[in-house]
Amino acid sequence: MSRVITSDLNTQPSFQSRLNHKFELMLKAWVAIILTGQWIFALYILVQFTLPLLTGHLDESRYAYMIRGYVNGDTINNAILLLHVIPVMLISLSGTFQLFPAIRHHYPRFHRINGRVYLTFGLLGAIGGLYLTWVTGSRLSDLGALGVTLNGLLIPVMVYFAWRYAVQRDFERHQRFAVHAFILINGVWTFRLLLMGWFMLNQGPRGNSANLDGPADVILSFASYLLPMLIAELILRARARNTVASRVIATIAVGIAILITLIGTAAATMMMWGPRIIAG
Repeated sequence: MSRVITSDLNTQPSFQSRLNHKFELMLKAWVAIILTGQWIFALYILVQFTLPLLTGHLDESRYAYMIRGYVNGDTINNAILLLHVIPVMLISLSGTFQLFPAIRHHYPRFHRINGRVYLTFGLLGAIGGLYLTWVTGSRLSDLGALGVTLNGLLIPVMVYFAWRYAVQRDFERHQRFAVHAFILINGVWTFRLLLMGWFMLNQGPRGNSANLDGPADVILSFASYLLPMLIAELILRARARNTVASRVIATIAVGIAILITLIGTAAATMMMWGPRIIAG
């Protein structure tokens, strides 16, 4: 009888194995929410900017209203601006494919080509964004632009190391820097989620200003990439160490990330992207 009981106990999954399973499920749920939000944003860019440009229905007065820095009749400035905005659709679509382990394992060639395209457009977007912010003056305020500026400066650094370690076939380090590059490239997207989620939870602005230089605006602009980067580091270290403590901390962090991303995606879709997609 004692042997039967002992055998049954040995076949029960341990606390750590159950924790690991829950952790991986939550991580997949977070990726699914990110994918959904990214694709809604890509649809918004397609309807509002890409299709009007391709079909020749470019309403300059409407763009001047919707996009900070768009100047009627300024061909060079507007071309740089639209080349900065429109590739966001491609980035939003291609970037999410890099998150799937099955694609990396079964379609490595696609993963490499798609990764190069993603990092290239992300790098060009960062350079274009910095140019528009500080050269053409496409910013609402100096203080409000500090967060997005640091974001743009970090992108080339992470892209360089992600590319370098991929060439060296050091895939562990490549993955770490590629994940951070993904987070940074999507920093402006995440900022929209945090800002709209903040508005929804507070039933309006609180600590915000029209120039995005209020205390809440500044905190959210830095948190839009620093917080996900911290959570990504907790995830990577939990996988590397595989201890109960590291997995518990990472699981809690992912749970917080799921809640923030879900609220932000819902708020941004209802308050910003959804109505414009339907109108378009």
